[in-house]
Amino acid sequence: MWAPAAAGALALAGAAVLLVRLLWPHAWADLAFLLRAWRCRRRLLRDSGSLAQRFSRLARARPGKLFLRFGERSFTYEQAERRANRVANALRGWPGGGGEPLLPGHTVALLVGNEPDFIWAWIGLAKLGVVPAFLGTALRRGALLHCLRACGARALLMAHELFEAVDQTLPSLEEMGIAVWVLGAGPYPPGVTSLQSLLEEASDEPVPSELSTPSKMSDTCLYIFTSGTTGLPKAARISHLKSIMCLGFYNLVGGTSSDVIYVALPLYHMSGSLLGIIGTLGVGATCVLKKKFSASQFWPDCRHYGVTIFQYIGELCRYLVNQPQSPRDREHSLRMAVGSGLRPDVWREFLRRFGDVRVVETYGMTEGNITFFNYTGTLGAVGRASWLYKLFGAFELVRYDVLQGSPLRDEAGRCQRVVPGEPGLLIAPVTPQTPFLGYAGGRELSEAKLLRGVFADGDTYFNTGDLMVQDTRGFVSFWDRTGDTFRWKGENVATTEVGEILGALEGIQDVTVYGVAVPGHEGRAGMAAVVLQPGWEFDGAQLYTHVVECLPPYARPRFVRTQDCLERTETFKQKKVRLATEGFDPTQIPEPLYFLDDAAKMNSLPL
Repeated sequence: MWAPAAAGALALAGAAVLLVRLLWPHAWADLAFLLRAWRCRRRLLRDSGSLAQRFSRLARARPGKLFLRFGERSFTYEQAERRANRVANALRGWPGGGGEPLLPGHTVALLVGNEPDFIWAWIGLAKLGVVPAFLGTALRRGALLHCLRACGARALLMAHELFEAVDQTLPSLEEMGIAVWVLGAGPYPPGVTSLQSLLEEASDEPVPSELSTPSKMSDTCLYIFTSGTTGLPKAARISHLKSIMCLGFYNLVGGTSSDVIYVALPLYHMSGSLLGIIGTLGVGATCVLKKKFSASQFWPDCRHYGVTIFQYIGELCRYLVNQPQSPRDREHSLRMAVGSGLRPDVWREFLRRFGDVRVVETYGMTEGNITFFNYTGTLGAVGRASWLYKLFGAFELVRYDVLQGSPLRDEAGRCQRVVPGEPGLLIAPVTPQTPFLGYAGGRELSEAKLLRGVFADGDTYFNTGDLMVQDTRGFVSFWDRTGDTFRWKGENVATTEVGEILGALEGIQDVTVYGVAVPGHEGRAGMAAVVLQPGWEFDGAQLYTHVVECLPPYARPRFVRTQDCLERTETFKQKKVRLATEGFDPTQIPEPLYFLDDAAKMNSLPL
């Protein structure tokens, strides 16, 4: 009688599997991703050593494996290790600020663009136990000096082509006791050290590994500065543990050692360095490094290098879909695009144009303690948040008061969780397992990112400053930045949503949306700055029809200005502060300015 019993058991099991798929269609994907994440974390924590020590072990394990391609130059893992060793040996004991030799724990600021020297300097400094501080290459004078003070740099190591950025600030650097080292032959002014001959003469043998051994994994490994879209950049502390966890980034999304990963994002930000370069190391793959992104050169590069993975931010994909169509659009080996900030309309067009490319949208912050991965490829979401995921990556979405600029609290002073479908402020508990290291400088900088007494006395949460929406299926989508969302006619307006709708109108190439104060009215009215596609003229009637059909009255932009291009940071984030300050004042705006004319049913010229 065992055969019928076995058949019945199999049928019951099959029915159970079918029921799970019906009730929880993504359960297996959730389990598979969390199992992969658990294994990856266990492996990374089981292996000992700092990032520099792990880099050395990888180079010994696969010396001939191609690690980096930059133009027509190529470097194996062993060659990369020897280049980094030269930097470490050249700078070991070399006097930094105040004439004192570099010691573990000292900070050296790095002002180098996207080139191999950035990586050699970074790893070379790490081999000495020195803390690198990545500086944005656009920093000049006051902002540059601010960043050097913030991270407590004893020296500034920079590329030759960027020397003009500090030439006028050399007296200030001397007063601050900051040594200046340049990756070039010179000649340079007195007090500036050329590193070219030192590097040429330095040994490429390893320095003692104990120099890079941290006393605690929570110690600061490096500083990465925030983008400074609304003020001066802040130096976010990155721990040894966080940098090592980034070794698992591509492993989590299915990358392998046979992949060729395309990195054109700035290395001085987390996406380019920790995710792009360190992620490549984590799977032992090959990285194609670009000095800067070029939409017209991207697909030829993919074919030339055999690129299989593209590290993106959403703006790069938008640049690609705005390129003229080509018969060769699908002639490539790209199998996966991994990144953040991809708008649903661009995502959809990217797949239509360029074929079956797996898109893995993610979410994370340089200084944050919460991440999301959209491992199911669900269009428009940044990730999933099943109850299983929240066991490992706890977070909450709480109601947010746009006018007050803070979370809503009840009579007891506690925050209020949102319901599915309701936008809420993303916060994450600060615990020993999910710490927030904060920023270099005054304690108030770090304290400003924390919320206390959120649900109980004594609890502490990290405030991401991002508004998210979680639907009934557990998918989480980005809604807006708290500083960008504004309130008009008693309703909250998400600039991201309005921008996506305006950008879908034919003839609009780029758009940014923001709120502006209107005398005699509470809140802020919507305003948009748009860039028209070449050959197009502004059509007020067409835009009016589009916004009336697609947006509720309170969300429709009341004012529109046209521009030749939109101002962005070097990480492609839109700059809105100046636009919002200028408002709709015709005396401050040289370009055409339009206002919403409901009577004429069009956007009319000008005030």
